Amino acid sequence: MRNSESLGCHRQIVSIDDVFFSYEHKTIISGLNFSILERDFVGLIGSNGAGKTTLLKMIVGLLKPSRGEIRLFGEPMGQFRDWERIGYVPQKNALNPLFPATVREVVNSGLFGKKNMFRRLSKAELRKADDALSAMRIEDLADRRIGQLSGGQQQRVFLARALINHPELLILDEPTVGIDAESQDSFFQMIRHMHQHHHITFIMVSHDMDMMKSYLGEQPLQKSGGLSFYVKHTHAPENCSETDLTHSMQQQLETIEILP
Repeated sequence: MRNSESLGCHRQIVSIDDVFFSYEHKTIISGLNFSILERDFVGLIGSNGAGKTTLLKMIVGLLKPSRGEIRLFGEPMGQFRDWERIGYVPQKNALNPLFPATVREVVNSGLFGKKNMFRRLSKAELRKADDALSAMRIEDLADRRIGQLSGGQQQRVFLARALINHPELLILDEPTVGIDAESQDSFFQMIRHMHQHHHITFIMVSHDMDMMKSYLGEQPLQKSGGLSFYVKHTHAPENCSETDLTHSMQQQLETIEILP
């Protein structure tokens, strides 16, 4: 566990305190303690069944710990309400290809909180959606059904949805599953750019050990059960040079290509 001395003055974004999770009498996560600091990039590696996706779902409030506490931006999970500060890209294989939503509808859904699902979007919010579509260079796909897209295109859509509110914490669960190798490389270039140049903290699950270690280092900062936490810090203010995320992403995507 990262002790208080190692945390220094950096703000804690996620605090995991003695967390357990059990499912059908089987313990998946046991006594996990971990702190994620502002602008960390945390790579989460573990075998199938180790609890990677379970942990992410607890952090975004989709599951509750059996025991222990998770705090987001210093607030206990039960009191946290600022969900627009968190972007979440779930596993692509969770998508039903027959889901009858367009690309624009999926991206727009990132603007809705748990209590305002059916309200009308304002003009300013619609502009944010247009900016997100443009930043990911998928504006030409806006009226296509999400299930009709390639894997690389779908990941652009989900990333646009996650980025629409300019989140401070971005959580990615196996974001490159089902995408060809060239598109995976481009995707990793893009998120490295985001980490290095924007005020965003990352948590990412990936089976690509080579990619994770090339950016985050050879040795995990911590192991707990079957989970290994690899961490890269980017705390220097000069590394956070960009303020306009969508403009910066448009520039970045001019030099890399996610689509096959």
